[in-house]
Amino acid sequence: MSLWRRLLQALKGRDAQRAYELDQPLVEVLQRFAEAEKRPREEVAADLLSAALLKRQLAEEYLRTWRALSTREQQVTALTCLNYTNRQIAARLYLSPDTVKSHVRNVLRKFNVRSKAELRQALSEWDFSEWK
Repeated sequence: MSLWRRLLQALKGRDAQRAYELDQPLVEVLQRFAEAEKRPREEVAADLLSAALLKRQLAEEYLRTWRALSTREQQVTALTCLNYTNRQIAARLYLSPDTVKSHVRNVLRKFNVRSKAELRQALSEWDFSEWK
């Protein structure tokens, strides 16, 4: 069963009367992508929808993880995403660098990433400017 059919079946349970149609500008963009990739428009649309749904699911997971962090872990995460070093974070939060290192290690584990760079990438769309 195609992704479209599965998605429409899932949506039918919520709103059986609603018709799902693409507006003309979106159809045109989709057609250009399909032509550039030499693939059927429906296949390109299914891939794009799948990628968008995965991205949304991951974003929701990251938000749940963020909310489960302690206040101190949130502070360390935000400052890490703002490219502060462990020493800078330690000085700013009046902690030892080893304590910051421990918090960073816990945060990386909770977000299921391996490095600060991956954490920054995972949360790259978040606005941490208020933490400066």
